[in-house]
Amino acid sequence: MTKYSRTFAMPNGCTFSIPQIEGFISRHTAGADVIVDPFARNSRVGTITNDLNPSTDADYNMTAIDFLGMLVHDGIKADAVLYDPPYSPRQVKECYQGIGREVTQQDTQASFYREAKRLIRALVNPGGIVLSFGWSSSGMGKTFEHLEVLLVHHGGAHNDTICVAQQAPCSLFI
Repeated sequence: MTKYSRTFAMPNGCTFSIPQIEGFISRHTAGADVIVDPFARNSRVGTITNDLNPSTDADYNMTAIDFLGMLVHDGIKADAVLYDPPYSPRQVKECYQGIGREVTQQDTQASFYREAKRLIRALVNPGGIVLSFGWSSSGMGKTFEHLEVLLVHHGGAHNDTICVAQQAPCSLFI
Protein backbone atom coordinates (compact mmCIF):
# COMPACT_ATOMS: atom_id res chain seq x y z
CA MET A 1 0.00 0.00 0.00
CA THR A 2 1.37 3.39 -1.00
CA LYS A 3 1.37 6.21 1.52
CA TYR A 4 0.49 9.65 0.10
CA SER A 5 1.01 12.88 2.01
CA ARG A 6 1.35 16.60 1.41
CA THR A 7 3.31 19.18 3.36
CA PHE A 8 4.55 22.77 3.02
CA ALA A 9 8.18 23.93 3.09
CA MET A 10 10.13 26.89 1.77
CA PRO A 11 12.02 26.08 -1.46
CA ASN A 12 15.71 25.28 -1.26
CA GLY A 13 18.18 24.32 -4.00
CA CYS A 14 19.63 21.77 -1.57
CA THR A 15 16.65 19.41 -1.69
CA PHE A 16 17.78 17.16 1.15
CA SER A 17 18.09 20.05 3.62
CA ILE A 18 14.32 20.61 3.61
CA PRO A 19 13.18 19.07 6.94
CA GLN A 20 10.21 17.16 5.49
CA ILE A 21 12.40 15.70 2.74
CA GLU A 22 15.16 14.91 5.22
CA GLY A 23 12.60 12.89 7.23
CA PHE A 24 11.36 11.15 4.08
CA ILE A 25 14.93 10.08 3.24
CA SER A 26 15.62 8.93 6.80
CA ARG A 27 12.48 6.76 6.86
CA HIS A 28 13.46 4.95 3.69
CA THR A 29 17.23 4.63 4.14
CA ALA A 30 17.30 3.44 7.76
CA GLY A 31 19.56 0.40 7.90
CA ALA A 32 20.98 0.92 4.40
CA ASP A 33 24.74 0.37 4.25
CA VAL A 34 25.37 1.55 0.67
CA ILE A 35 23.50 4.69 -0.41
CA VAL A 36 24.41 6.08 -3.83
CA ASP A 37 23.77 9.73 -4.71
CA PRO A 38 24.71 10.67 -8.30
CA PHE A 39 23.65 14.35 -7.91
CA ALA A 40 24.84 15.03 -4.35
CA ARG A 41 26.04 18.64 -4.37
CA ASN A 42 27.34 18.95 -0.79
CA SER A 43 24.94 16.44 0.73
CA ARG A 44 26.56 13.63 2.71
CA VAL A 45 23.40 11.52 3.01
CA GLY A 46 24.84 9.07 0.51
CA THR A 47 27.78 6.82 1.31
CA ILE A 48 29.01 7.08 -2.30
CA THR A 49 28.42 10.56 -3.72
CA ASN A 50 28.92 12.32 -7.03
CA ASP A 51 28.38 15.78 -8.41
CA LEU A 52 29.47 17.27 -11.70
CA ASN A 53 30.74 20.38 -9.91
CA PRO A 54 34.30 19.82 -8.60
CA SER A 55 33.87 22.48 -5.90
CA THR A 56 31.29 20.34 -4.06
CA ASP A 57 31.95 17.90 -1.21
CA ALA A 58 31.14 14.86 -3.40
CA ASP A 59 33.42 11.81 -3.60
CA TYR A 60 33.42 11.93 -7.42
CA ASN A 61 32.99 14.71 -10.00
CA MET A 62 31.67 12.99 -13.10
CA THR A 63 28.55 13.10 -15.20
CA ALA A 64 25.84 11.05 -13.51
CA ILE A 65 25.85 8.55 -16.40
CA ASP A 66 29.62 8.03 -16.16
CA PHE A 67 29.43 7.75 -12.36
CA LEU A 68 26.57 5.22 -12.38
CA GLY A 69 28.23 3.28 -15.21
CA MET A 70 31.48 3.11 -13.23
CA LEU A 71 29.69 1.73 -10.16
CA VAL A 72 27.84 -0.89 -12.23
CA HIS A 73 31.10 -1.85 -13.97
CA ASP A 74 32.85 -2.17 -10.58
CA GLY A 75 30.09 -4.48 -9.30
CA ILE A 76 28.84 -2.10 -6.61
CA LYS A 77 25.36 -2.93 -5.32
CA ALA A 78 23.34 -0.27 -3.53
CA ASP A 79 20.81 -0.71 -0.76
CA ALA A 80 19.39 2.70 -1.69
CA VAL A 81 19.79 5.23 -4.50
CA LEU A 82 18.90 8.91 -4.23
CA TYR A 83 17.79 10.19 -7.65
CA ASP A 84 17.60 14.00 -7.54
CA PRO A 85 18.66 15.22 -11.00
CA PRO A 86 18.09 18.73 -12.34
CA TYR A 87 14.33 18.89 -12.89
CA SER A 88 14.30 20.84 -16.17
CA PRO A 89 16.53 21.76 -19.12
CA ARG A 90 16.90 25.22 -17.55
CA GLN A 91 18.29 23.68 -14.36
CA VAL A 92 20.67 21.47 -16.37
CA LYS A 93 21.90 24.59 -18.17
CA GLU A 94 22.43 26.44 -14.86
CA CYS A 95 24.40 23.51 -13.39
CA TYR A 96 26.63 23.21 -16.44
CA GLN A 97 27.18 26.95 -16.83
CA GLY A 98 28.04 27.15 -13.12
CA ILE A 99 31.18 25.10 -13.82
CA GLY A 100 31.91 26.56 -17.26
CA ARG A 101 30.72 23.54 -19.20
CA GLU A 102 28.83 23.76 -22.50
CA VAL A 103 25.32 22.23 -22.47
CA THR A 104 24.51 19.98 -25.42
CA GLN A 105 21.12 18.85 -26.67
CA GLN A 106 21.95 15.34 -25.42
CA ASP A 107 22.34 16.70 -21.87
CA THR A 108 18.73 17.91 -21.80
CA GLN A 109 16.94 15.08 -23.62
CA ALA A 110 14.73 12.43 -22.04
CA SER A 111 17.27 9.79 -23.14
CA PHE A 112 19.63 11.05 -20.40
CA TYR A 113 17.03 10.31 -17.70
CA ARG A 114 16.19 6.92 -19.26
CA GLU A 115 19.86 5.90 -19.27
CA ALA A 116 20.34 7.04 -15.66
CA LYS A 117 17.34 4.95 -14.59
CA ARG A 118 18.60 1.92 -16.56
CA LEU A 119 21.91 2.12 -14.71
CA ILE A 120 20.15 2.60 -11.35
CA ARG A 121 18.16 -0.58 -12.01
CA ALA A 122 21.45 -2.43 -12.53
CA LEU A 123 22.96 -0.85 -9.42
CA VAL A 124 20.21 -1.27 -6.81
CA ASN A 125 19.94 -4.54 -4.89
CA PRO A 126 16.77 -6.58 -5.38
CA GLY A 127 14.39 -5.25 -2.74
CA GLY A 128 16.49 -2.06 -2.49
CA ILE A 129 15.03 1.43 -2.33
CA VAL A 130 15.12 4.22 -4.91
CA LEU A 131 14.09 7.68 -3.80
CA SER A 132 13.25 9.98 -6.71
CA PHE A 133 12.76 13.73 -6.49
CA GLY A 134 11.38 16.10 -9.12
CA TRP A 135 8.27 17.49 -10.73
CA SER A 136 6.97 14.06 -11.76
CA SER A 137 5.77 11.08 -9.76
CA SER A 138 6.89 8.48 -12.31
CA GLY A 139 10.01 7.56 -10.32
CA MET A 140 11.59 4.35 -11.61
CA GLY A 141 8.45 3.22 -13.39
CA LYS A 142 5.79 0.63 -12.83
CA THR A 143 8.14 -2.33 -12.24
CA PHE A 144 9.12 -0.83 -8.88
CA GLU A 145 6.64 -0.94 -6.00
CA HIS A 146 5.50 2.46 -4.76
CA LEU A 147 5.96 2.79 -1.00
CA GLU A 148 5.33 6.48 -0.45
CA VAL A 149 4.68 9.68 -2.37
CA LEU A 150 5.32 12.96 -0.56
CA LEU A 151 4.22 16.21 -2.17
CA VAL A 152 6.15 19.19 -0.82
CA HIS A 153 4.30 22.40 -1.62
CA HIS A 154 6.58 25.46 -1.76
CA GLY A 155 3.91 28.13 -2.23
CA GLY A 156 3.57 31.01 -4.64
CA ALA A 157 4.98 30.50 -8.10
CA HIS A 158 7.31 27.70 -7.00
CA ASN A 159 6.78 24.20 -8.35
CA ASP A 160 6.11 21.48 -5.80
CA THR A 161 8.75 18.83 -5.16
CA ILE A 162 7.41 15.33 -5.62
CA CYS A 163 9.26 12.70 -3.58
CA VAL A 164 8.72 9.06 -4.56
CA ALA A 165 9.94 6.05 -2.56
CA GLN A 166 9.98 2.80 -4.49
CA GLN A 167 11.23 -0.70 -3.79
CA ALA A 168 13.03 -2.64 -6.47
CA PRO A 169 11.51 -5.99 -7.44
CA CYS A 170 13.19 -9.11 -6.12
CA SER A 171 14.58 -9.83 -9.60
CA LEU A 172 15.74 -6.97 -11.81
CA PHE A 173 16.08 -6.86 -15.55
CA ILE A 174 17.93 -4.02 -17.28
